Amino acid sequence: GLSGVRKALQVLREYYGGGAAAAAMIQDDGMLSSLMQQPAMPEHHSKASGAGGSILGILEVVESDFAKNLATEETEEEDAQAAYEKMTQENKIVKTTKEQDEKYKTQESKSLDQTIAEISSDRETTNTELAAVSDYYSKIKDRCIAKPETYEDRTARRDAEIKGLKEALAVLEDETAFVQRKS
Repeated sequence: GLSGVRKALQVLREYYGGGAAAAAMIQDDGMLSSLMQQPAMPEHHSKASGAGGSILGILEVVESDFAKNLATEETEEEDAQAAYEKMTQENKIVKTTKEQDEKYKTQESKSLDQTIAEISSDRETTNTELAAVSDYYSKIKDRCIAKPETYEDRTARRDAEIKGLKEALAVLEDETAFVQRKS
């Protein structure tokens, strides 16, 4: 990762930087030197600074890219975490709101069911009363309201009345018993 690249840069800078830092790269322990005999340094040996400079340049670019990408990823991760926490909070609020809505709607439903039962009972009572009043009205109506006679009924009644009067007149004319005389 980034720390490895930085450590490599530090070591290479010390090596190619020269002086005491470069000498520190050579292991010089008394016990170790007796076991490991280092060959003598060649006289024409010099550090290849050109290749080291390009390696350092490449590693610096890699370090820069790593640092930039790491910062970008950390920022994205923090943004994602903040968005997650915000969404979680919103979901908690929505859940609580919906639970309360369910509670109130259940209470309202029970109240409406009770109201429906009461109104249905009132309706049945009212319908019973209406049926009784309608029955009583129909009985009273027959007795109290005069029904108009049809033309045929009136004609038949009058013809019967005229016929009866004619018969009475005929009986009176034929009967002399009822005639009174003056004395």
